[in-house]
Amino acid sequence: MNILITGGAGFIGSHVVRHFVNTYPSYHIYNLDKLTYAGNLQNLKTIENAANYTFLKGDILDEQFLMAVFIKYKFDGVIHLAAESHVDRSITDPLSFVKTNVLGTVNLLNVAKNTWQSDFSNKRFYHISTDEVYGSLGETGLFTETTAYDPNSPYSASKASSDHFVRAYGETYQLPFVISNCSNNYGPNHFPEKLIPLFINNIINNKALPVYGDGNYTRDWLYVIDHAIAIDLVFHKGKNKATYNIGGFNEWKNIDLVKLLCQLMDKKLGRTQGSSEKLITYVKDRPGHDLRYAIDANKIRTELGWTPTVTFEQGLAKTIDWYFDNQDWLDNVISKEYLNYYQKQYNL
Repeated sequence: MNILITGGAGFIGSHVVRHFVNTYPSYHIYNLDKLTYAGNLQNLKTIENAANYTFLKGDILDEQFLMAVFIKYKFDGVIHLAAESHVDRSITDPLSFVKTNVLGTVNLLNVAKNTWQSDFSNKRFYHISTDEVYGSLGETGLFTETTAYDPNSPYSASKASSDHFVRAYGETYQLPFVISNCSNNYGPNHFPEKLIPLFINNIINNKALPVYGDGNYTRDWLYVIDHAIAIDLVFHKGKNKATYNIGGFNEWKNIDLVKLLCQLMDKKLGRTQGSSEKLITYVKDRPGHDLRYAIDANKIRTELGWTPTVTFEQGLAKTIDWYFDNQDWLDNVISKEYLNYYQKQYNL
């Protein structure tokens, strides 16, 4: 099989690329990435010379480029991860999210439809989405695959729109597809604008830990390597036109997560317990902040046999160890652009 993975130099994408390259030597994996601020080929150094791996630099908004590579490499499947994904950035620049997440996805759908139209057999378009399309939960309840969409941020609205287009192409043109909606991912190679890698770096450097509002927002956390394994299962065994929710069965309030992270970091750094908690700084809440996300992942567990391999505490400890062992990666990622964004976003 020839498989195209979009956004494969990003956080989740790089784990998926490595997993497929290492697990399926008879497949050829093509990694298409624009290499924006969050795309980093250092994430793929261990497999960059693999015989069954090819990197393609390109933009999913460039339909002519997409058509050329589809014709040249004759892809059997697409695993579509390329997306703008940071809610805060979507609030300040929503049009970028519309262009990449909506128009980029439709470009991919069009090219897949037009190049596969003579024979859809043994083809699959796999769209990776987010639990944020479902909106916000109260103190009880879980998102299921049939939960009505209710996005509250430009990011989640753009992902909801792309989900709808994928389903529409499946119904209108019979394009074979599958969709998964995942909870918050964490783990190695995560760009340090998201909560966990940001706070690991800030604790190391004794910088403020900016917590939105009262810190009681609740999220379900999924270890990125477990997500890559789930994507493998959905791609190979998921039912056509089906949706699968992928969650870690790990609900944590933000403030409790931050305090746990502080405890683990104090131990790792040999600091007095409680030292890092003093860095917690409550900042103005962001607009449209969803109170709680929680995934019901029983469908993928019962149908495909997937379960997380680590608890949140185990995964968080592995993540901390990775950042300590890869300080050069972290230093290289923190660019002037990122520092300027950080200062503007949090006013710290």
